[in-house]
Amino acid sequence: MRAVILTALIVLAVCATGQAQAQSAADRLNDYPTEARADYVFGCMATNGRSSDVLRRCACSIDVIASIVPYDKYVEAETVLSLQQVGGERMSIFRTTAMAKELVASVRRAQAEADILCF
Repeated sequence: MRAVILTALIVLAVCATGQAQAQSAADRLNDYPTEARADYVFGCMATNGRSSDVLRRCACSIDVIASIVPYDKYVEAETVLSLQQVGGERMSIFRTTAMAKELVASVRRAQAEADILCF
């Protein structure tokens, strides 16, 4: 089972790398669907407060993240983070593999840069 999951992650990474290189910077800035941006802003506002200033800062934050991390990588990292919350031996692959850790780390680095620029 681990080999199948690991193989699937590798295939996703290879495909995503090729697609990311083919996209222009403008395409990457606009590849986050409105629903994903809104979901991020709602979560950000739940954490930081519900004011118009926080709304502006949270919107800025997802814009910065979108400029750094392609949407497919963002989705992969969010999926890994979600799977890391599930207990059990089978899910440990999402907590221990270098690829899973790097996916999450790339989004966290982008969030840290967004925090610096927007908050």
